[in-house]
Amino acid sequence: MLLSTPFFPASCHSTRVSIIGAGKVGSTLAQRIVEQNIANVVLLDVLEGVPQGIALDLMQAGAVERHDRHVTGTNNYEDTAGSDIVVITAGKPRIPGMSRDDLISINAKIVAEAAKKSIQYSPDAVLITVTNPLDIMTYIAWNVTKVEPHRVMGMAGVLDSARFEAFLGIELGMSVSNIDATVLGSHGDLMVPLPRYTTVNGIPITELIEPETINKIVERTRQGGGEIVELLKTGGAYFAPASSVRIMVESILRQQSRLLPTCCYLQGQYGLNDIFLGVPAWLGCRGVERVLELDLTESEHEALMKCAESVRGGINQALEILNV
Repeated sequence: MLLSTPFFPASCHSTRVSIIGAGKVGSTLAQRIVEQNIANVVLLDVLEGVPQGIALDLMQAGAVERHDRHVTGTNNYEDTAGSDIVVITAGKPRIPGMSRDDLISINAKIVAEAAKKSIQYSPDAVLITVTNPLDIMTYIAWNVTKVEPHRVMGMAGVLDSARFEAFLGIELGMSVSNIDATVLGSHGDLMVPLPRYTTVNGIPITELIEPETINKIVERTRQGGGEIVELLKTGGAYFAPASSVRIMVESILRQQSRLLPTCCYLQGQYGLNDIFLGVPAWLGCRGVERVLELDLTESEHEALMKCAESVRGGINQALEILNV
């Protein structure tokens, strides 16, 4: 018996996420997205054969995982056309002894090119940057594309908060599902974890853990990425970063309007202007829907300003490299 060719009306639209960079973060993110049935994925990389091979592997895995999402591997930006979200993971990773800021001169050019080419083919897409140094690269992606700032964001706060939660769960000997952490500021050594706004079933951790222990956990959170780099020797974390981007992508595409710590463009919030920095924000179908301003103590606000000063210096350095 012959089956007729299925008919799909012109209005039928399947969500598409393009991931620029098929390294460990990009490929793991592709797996997360398709296996949770969030969207189809286009995986782009400059290395011929690499994204195509990963895409084929993921499609074969789909037959076992029982999902019908499609993964396309490509070296051509034209294949990313019509994306709802573009995630930029491309760039040089850290190696032991290297800070995120050491990557500015290399990754600024990579991110600028990726952002411009992506928006050329997907002019209505939301951009999410993952490349380090995160806050600086997010500003560069926005600066070179000139799209509305609410459509550009960086993944950092979800990851940093997850690390804080994981370390707290280990200390307390309890499920991380009971812990909600809040981290502000830059994705780096100057980030600002907020114990006052970090709770266990609504109870602040300041009521459960001694201050000295909290300080040690805060410092380990700040060094969380570097700790993994030192252990791996040849690269950085990728499972947790991929999971962190996935939840942002899901909130946007499924219009969940989740309150997530996100690297956002600030226009007066927290006393800051013309800068991307990590703050709590609602993510929905338009990207960043609204930023939440927390009531900070004087020392917390000073720490946030110190973050901003460092990020602004990196932005100026990157803009000078790009002659923007």
